[in-house]
Amino acid sequence: MDMMKPFDPVEDFFRGFFVRPVEFGKKDDVAPMRIDVRENAEGFEVHAEMPGVRKEDIQVQVDGPLVSITAERRQEKEERDGERVIRSERYFGKIARSFQLGADIDAEHTLARFADGVLTLQLPRKEVQPKRNISIG
Repeated sequence: MDMMKPFDPVEDFFRGFFVRPVEFGKKDDVAPMRIDVRENAEGFEVHAEMPGVRKEDIQVQVDGPLVSITAERRQEKEERDGERVIRSERYFGKIARSFQLGADIDAEHTLARFADGVLTLQLPRKEVQPKRNISIG
């Protein structure tokens, strides 16, 4: 490389075109879990997309206003004679998402369903105890 010539990224790209791996997409572009959150009079409803995840591999934790969802996508080995994998873009491994809602959640009355790759959570608000004055004895 000529030290007097400024660095040209386009020229550098074409110079090494046949020796560098070409990426078809960045792994960071794919969000591992997308969610929708709706608020209603009773609390919150969450829909989390988790294609390829089995119901048994999902855990949901509620701690006050904090909701955490973790799961694992397992890769099933399908090897047949005479075949080989040329490219695999699907993500396998642990996925997780945590988010905080505007109120404490009643974990005892939370409902969860999983169908067609979508986890649905019904998260009722926790009853707020009215403030009261404490007498000092």
